[in-house]
Amino acid sequence: MKFNHTSFFNGYRSIYGKLSQLQVSGLDNLLGYIEIDNDVNDLRWAAYMLATVKHECADTFQPITEKGAKSYFDKYDAGTSLGKQLGNTVKGDGYTFRGRGYVQITGRANYQKMSTNLGLTGDDDLVLHPEYALHPNVAYRIMSYGMRMGSFTGKKLADYIKAGGADYRNARRIINGLDKTDLIKGYAVSFETVLTNSLIA
Repeated sequence: MKFNHTSFFNGYRSIYGKLSQLQVSGLDNLLGYIEIDNDVNDLRWAAYMLATVKHECADTFQPITEKGAKSYFDKYDAGTSLGKQLGNTVKGDGYTFRGRGYVQITGRANYQKMSTNLGLTGDDDLVLHPEYALHPNVAYRIMSYGMRMGSFTGKKLADYIKAGGADYRNARRIINGLDKTDLIKGYAVSFETVLTNSLIA
């Protein structure tokens, strides 16, 4: 899929108003990644991915780090029940492997799983360099893989957005149960319209 970026931004602004330079650069990056992602060939998948980022990253369209004082992450540390679920095995893992990205991955096991799935080895390994999950290109690849393959919750894009229609409300289950479903559904509907109107045939 290819999009006219000027048309895209004009359409987005007509719905949501002015954009900061940070938002513009973030959205432009995301649109570019979608255009070269051969595994995302349904415009509605792209719309839902963008809607998810709009919500998860507080309208910045930039990868973010989970907020909280260092002590907040102690509950995820090695030896705790939550830490065990996340595969945290070393003291300090709760903080080291805190949430990062467009769709925040959390825990040593999830960082390792994404490194393996995306073929990130050596100096690119997310366990060795968890901060790499904040690089827009890596953050996008994590999101695309996870949402397409069901890596986050077991639910995937194809479960809700397929030939028969787009269930943008229940698609939230791909990320986080039914949290803020109607809000994100509204974003997805808007993005679908904007993307459709800017699609280059």
